[in-house]
Amino acid sequence: MKTNSKFFILPIISVLLMFMLLRDGAVAVASEKSLLEEVKAVNEPFDSQSVKQVRPVTQKTVLAKEEYQGGTFRVLARKHAIERYKCSRCHLDKPVLVTQGLELTHGNVVINHGRKGDELGCIDCHHPDDRDYLEDKKGRKVDFDHSYQLCGQCHFRQKRDWLGGAHGKRVSNWAGDRVVYNCASCHNPHSPRFEKRFPATYSVPLN
Repeated sequence: MKTNSKFFILPIISVLLMFMLLRDGAVAVASEKSLLEEVKAVNEPFDSQSVKQVRPVTQKTVLAKEEYQGGTFRVLARKHAIERYKCSRCHLDKPVLVTQGLELTHGNVVINHGRKGDELGCIDCHHPDDRDYLEDKKGRKVDFDHSYQLCGQCHFRQKRDWLGGAHGKRVSNWAGDRVVYNCASCHNPHSPRFEKRFPATYSVPLN
């Protein structure tokens, strides 16, 4: 009488499968238990400022003189990028002895800032006595690195959005220290409106 080998193989396979399922279940329970214990052991709240920066900011920055949701943040510095700063190297309260001095020194500056017919002039933003500083509407000196304080006097809605992160751009990091672009990092302070331009890519109309 021949014995069918299937009757011997099937029970062995069933036992092996049951053993594997029990083993995987035990490992899963153990790993879940260890994870829960690890989470419960952490009493300190998550701090986004302690997250390691993947891409460090290499540009020069300064600590902002404004608060962001109760905390501090940094902005890109500007003075080192201004070609002719310090302005006091030329503005020494001495008489200009050359003709067309303004055209020779600032002829490339085109002011297109303000309402039509009531455009801003140099002294509307630059300090009349200390040219190394800007000046706000209350006569206070404003450092060039903190020009957002001056811009926010008129563009207060944009400044509010900028403080909250809805206007402007963040530099490099989504976590860690918050570093953002200054107003003048994107806008030309003398002609802040962006020129109209065609998009970089063209999408074919659907209809």
